[in-house]
Amino acid sequence: MTPRDASDDNSSRWSDLDRPPLNATALRRGLVREGSLWSEVEVVQRTGSTNSDLVARAAGGGLAEGAVLVAEEQSAGRGRLDRQWTAPPRSGLFFSVLLRPAGVPLARWGWLPLLTGVAVATGLARAADVDTTLKWPNDVLVTVDGEERKAGGILAERAADEAVVVGVGINVTLRKEELPVPQAGSLALAGAPSTDRDPLLRAVLRSLEDWYGRWRAADGDPVASGLLEAYAENCATLGRMVRAELPGDRSVVGEAVAVDGDGRLVLATEKGVQEPVGAGDIVHLRPA
Repeated sequence: MTPRDASDDNSSRWSDLDRPPLNATALRRGLVREGSLWSEVEVVQRTGSTNSDLVARAAGGGLAEGAVLVAEEQSAGRGRLDRQWTAPPRSGLFFSVLLRPAGVPLARWGWLPLLTGVAVATGLARAADVDTTLKWPNDVLVTVDGEERKAGGILAERAADEAVVVGVGINVTLRKEELPVPQAGSLALAGAPSTDRDPLLRAVLRSLEDWYGRWRAADGDPVASGLLEAYAENCATLGRMVRAELPGDRSVVGEAVAVDGDGRLVLATEKGVQEPVGAGDIVHLRPA
């Protein structure tokens, strides 16, 4: 699907005054500057998937690291294993970024979605003043009515020319009746005093720039960059009994005791064995 520029559509479906459009000019002015990671910021009205669009553009060549594509609405947004992500127009932050981590060993690129999770949690805590935690490997959680709810997700995909596209979806102003499933949440439902998407997006991208810079400076080492420690501090999965559902109807039950140096979740099973589970291997992670 071809992206539509955010100024192209004035129809009634965009008339919700509680959900003003993003200010693309102000975002570019605040993020694209000399020495910044971010090379361009484009805001489109509607597209299928910002991840798919950036992957296709990267394959065409000439796209610099730090390109950011934001959509006011996605018709084919997706998460891990092509699970669908839907939300009303202008109700959240739906964006993808292009990263080229040259010099970082390929084996450490699997940390990028976890790094993005830390950056999102840090940025939202600052700008939205709401507590967020992370469910391994790629969910952002908030607390609604005393329950943990998924308010965001992260998807990383390899692109051409040694690049990675990382997509982020965050529910900002979704109301209870708009939730795709009862277990979902949003910043508004979590009691966030600020749901202005412009400063939220700037905060998340600045946090991502900071963590990405630390990680690259350490050649992708999650310990030296402080990433492993920060992820463990934010990870709500650790210390809980979980069931990792794997391909082939196989599952592993145990206490989530650590995230290892490869970003895998380590489960201590009843047999006394510590078994690491990789994000690329898992179908579902559920409470045991």
